Amino acid sequence: MKKVFELDFRGKKLVVEHGELAKQASGSVLVRFGDTVVLSTVVVSKNVNVLADFFPLMVLYQEKLYSVGKIPGGFIKREGRPTENATLAARMIDRPMRPLFPSDFKHEVQIVNTILSVDPDHSPEMAALFGSSLATSISKIPFDGPVAAVKVGRINGEFIINPTVEQMEMSDIDLTVAGTKDAINMVEAGAKEVSEDDMLEALMFGHEAIKELVAFENEIVAQIGEEKMEYEVLEIPEEVKERVKELATTRLDQALRIKDKLEKYAAIDQIKEEIVTLYEEENKELESEELKKLITGVKLVLEDIEYELFRSIVVKEHTRADGRAMDEIRPLSTDIDLLPRAHGSALFTRGQTQALSAVTLGALGEHQILDGLDLETSKRFMLHYNFPQFSVGETGRYGAPGRREIGHGALGERALAQVIPSEEAFPYTIRVVSEILESNGSSSQASICAGCMALMAAGVPIKAPVAGIAMGLITDGDDYTILTDIQGMEDHLGDMDFKVAGTKEGICALQMDIKIKGITKEILKEALAQAKKARFEILDVITTQIPEPRKEVSKYAPKMMTFMIDPNRIKEVIGKGGEMITKIILEASHVEAVNDVNAVKVDLEDDGRVIIYHTDQEIIDKTAQMIKDVVREVEDGKIYTGKVVKVEDFGCFVELWPGAEGLVHVSQLDKKRVEKPSDVVKVGDEILVKSLGYDKRGRLNLSRKEAIQSSKED
Repeated sequence: MKKVFELDFRGKKLVVEHGELAKQASGSVLVRFGDTVVLSTVVVSKNVNVLADFFPLMVLYQEKLYSVGKIPGGFIKREGRPTENATLAARMIDRPMRPLFPSDFKHEVQIVNTILSVDPDHSPEMAALFGSSLATSISKIPFDGPVAAVKVGRINGEFIINPTVEQMEMSDIDLTVAGTKDAINMVEAGAKEVSEDDMLEALMFGHEAIKELVAFENEIVAQIGEEKMEYEVLEIPEEVKERVKELATTRLDQALRIKDKLEKYAAIDQIKEEIVTLYEEENKELESEELKKLITGVKLVLEDIEYELFRSIVVKEHTRADGRAMDEIRPLSTDIDLLPRAHGSALFTRGQTQALSAVTLGALGEHQILDGLDLETSKRFMLHYNFPQFSVGETGRYGAPGRREIGHGALGERALAQVIPSEEAFPYTIRVVSEILESNGSSSQASICAGCMALMAAGVPIKAPVAGIAMGLITDGDDYTILTDIQGMEDHLGDMDFKVAGTKEGICALQMDIKIKGITKEILKEALAQAKKARFEILDVITTQIPEPRKEVSKYAPKMMTFMIDPNRIKEVIGKGGEMITKIILEASHVEAVNDVNAVKVDLEDDGRVIIYHTDQEIIDKTAQMIKDVVREVEDGKIYTGKVVKVEDFGCFVELWPGAEGLVHVSQLDKKRVEKPSDVVKVGDEILVKSLGYDKRGRLNLSRKEAIQSSKED
């Protein structure tokens, strides 16, 4: 039976429908937010693998292009692999929900959000997260929610919940914040250099709105929610727990205090392997399944011991594995211009984390085309993040970028995008690629630092240098410690990964993920203040290496010239079927095809802006002159030197310059009578002609006779 629930949420209508669609799923709701419609479903598997060492949660965000009235591009004409936006949206839903499932729940759970209709002013991502939480909350799946999220913008100092597209263009904050009724548990933000206090205020403002959505979810759960399922857990005998603690505690404590990452991990792995091997040898007589359960139990106990020891060392002893103070950054080193042929390159090393960034500058026409649900159809600045397995001394998968790589790249792109010059000021497409060569935590922030230096080395006039730092949180009961510049183990065993990037003026990007149920305003405030101090230290190192952007781009980067023409004349520059612009490109570049790597690139904007790119300034100048010649006006009564391009019985056609061609009628060829034009001129001759203006049909008339007469008079 269909039930409908409605909420007037900050002036926007939010409607939930249940009981009509996808009834065989474990939980399903249809969410209507304005004209945005999202079907959120969740299914839990019947079978369970209690031996699994992770919670098998899959979150999908399926964009359907019919939702915005588009037909997919390409040959196939159907939706294929997820867009980057869809991948980021799925991650955004996963991150606040995952910590709210029981740690010992091992049934596979799949949450699928199908985007059916999109109103750009009513975020489908927010509707999908709301629907995912609600579908799970009303199902039999154990879940310590509900959770919800909102977008926060700020215009002229005033905060706005779920701003429209038009409002976001004026906003200096683009914040997505998620949480429960009690606390915030996920943050994703871009900002135009805003202060820590302002960002904290935006977070709290968003959380107040989240509480309203969670209350609405709880009302619905109270009416249609199912009783939560019982689930099988792995039972570990007490004697196993006690014995493993005796065997491992002292040794793991010593191993955790080793400073070098690889040496530390090797020591921990050896201890665990020895204890596991001991149990395998002692229990050979057990049946295969029973032995697997025993060994899995031993491994879980070892992980718990490692987890508790690590937290005790940090919180109670105030000691970090590498001996640093809680607010101390690892040793920093920087370098630039490592790659001679790249348009800009930089290396940033922080402890055992190292990022190499390269910048490529291209024509505006080389921008990335976006085939998604957003109104934005292209972008001229992009940052791509690559994380090869050798960076952590391991073998592994190589291929298309995974969710983590896409997410880290998007964070770096968001941070640096705030300082990228406008298209008018710097009309280039800009691509930054970050190669992680070594990793021990905070590689996304190292990418921002290396990317910033590479942009300056490439001569991109960024507004200000940007640096990023990753903060951590370790809790032990009511006690907690905030860590600056977390390493891999502090991230893995800690409670929070809080990344802050910005300039000396303010925050440009923010991202927070936590493994506990939420964090307080006090912790957020302290973390932001500690991150600011660290960011300033890193910015000092960056600006010591390269104080400001170079004044010129690399000799290998395309040079650029820009000028304006009458927008109504653009079609003449292009010519019929692109004939004229092709001719200009081939002649100016001395190539045989427009797609030749040595061909000049020409961007013609709708406003009449012409942008020309090439590494050779002479070719740029020649191209510019040829385009200016096409749109150049022929002045009445003026004498020009032109080339005969065609001879007919009634006269000849003369080209004054490319795109400017007129007819010299046989009667205008000479002062004396001419029987045959070919008796006077032939193709290729250069002759003086005088402009007689255009006839009613727009054809240019020229006179050789009057040009000769005028020359004699002069």
